[in-house]
Amino acid sequence: MKRYLCSIIIGMVVILSIGTYYVKVASSASSLPKYTFKTLEGSDKELDPVIINASLDNGPFYESLTFESNTTTYDSERSYLENLNGRQDHQIERLVKEHRSFMRGKDSISSLYEDDDFLAYAWVNSDITNNGKMEAEFDIGLLEKKDEEETSFQIELPNQERIMNADVRDVQLVHSKLQVLTMNDVNVNIEKQTKEVHLYTIDVANKRVLSDKTLVSETFTYPNQVDFEMPIEVAPSQPNDMVLISLIKGVNHEDGFEEKLKESKLLSYNYETEKLETVKKESLSLDMVGSGYVDGKNLYLIDKKSDNYRIKMFDLSSQTLTDDMELDLAVNKKEQNFAAIKNGRVYFLLGNEVGQMDNLTYKPAKLLIADIKTGKTLYKGETVMQAINKKNGKKFGFIIGELDVK
Repeated sequence: MKRYLCSIIIGMVVILSIGTYYVKVASSASSLPKYTFKTLEGSDKELDPVIINASLDNGPFYESLTFESNTTTYDSERSYLENLNGRQDHQIERLVKEHRSFMRGKDSISSLYEDDDFLAYAWVNSDITNNGKMEAEFDIGLLEKKDEEETSFQIELPNQERIMNADVRDVQLVHSKLQVLTMNDVNVNIEKQTKEVHLYTIDVANKRVLSDKTLVSETFTYPNQVDFEMPIEVAPSQPNDMVLISLIKGVNHEDGFEEKLKESKLLSYNYETEKLETVKKESLSLDMVGSGYVDGKNLYLIDKKSDNYRIKMFDLSSQTLTDDMELDLAVNKKEQNFAAIKNGRVYFLLGNEVGQMDNLTYKPAKLLIADIKTGKTLYKGETVMQAINKKNGKKFGFIIGELDVK
């Protein structure tokens, strides 16, 4: 009898907790403003794929919110389960809806590959043993979409005794073999550090690693520093023949990091030809490359050095700048700026001004959407606040965290 009574009490506590949660939600949401974009130019239909993750300065508290399809939704308005799961990449959300069983436990878009026939996954699971060495294994999955047939297995990471960390950065399926690109930190000694870019070829049918190819290896000692950076993939899980890697060399000083421009370089690797090449960088700035966008054919760079923002297009095969277009948006170096390239468009979002000591001056967010080929403005707008409680004269701050596009 006591067991049943305990179950009843627990059930009542859960119900009351959930009920209290939704009462607080209703109360909180009723006093918070809504934000929408006021259209200044173009069609507001262009806003449909735009997602902005932001927060509201509700001093002394901050309220997390998502802006999507010109509608504001606060985290406090979401269901208990939605907040428990947290925010997910919209591409991950789509894959979960379409292939729920296969996607269980998979939440990194860089670890996934998708084409019309297959969905593949590769990740490195690791653990540090008592003697300080890493034990690591690949977690591999392949889904044949036609019949929903799944293959999954774990296999040891080659030469793991010398590796401190392996981060999966790209996955491709080439000639029925899985190509997994990783950034590895190598265990050398206390004085020296080594960073490497590896390409693992995995035979999924026979569940074995065919090869472990070191594309780049750099050893350095403090205060020298080496970093590898990759431009943002326009479609990170889609098939791409080529991957770009920025090799950044520099020195750590008391006042910050100073790049060695003559030693830094941009590399390209072609999965089909298996060629690693140095990209001519006479017309490129590596700091722009690190924040650029790539689609396997072109590299899109955002230039902030002119009066207006400019988009430069660099053809990877010919290694030449093929376009340089000006956007109808003035540069303000103090403003927060966010960009995305997708759907044949460039999405550019400007936020608050950042002053000394990282203090923010709150301003309406500005959004520009332009055709990536012509630079023609398709949409321009800025945020306006719509207070739900008109008697509430309180001032709020809208802080942008991330721009995403479906």
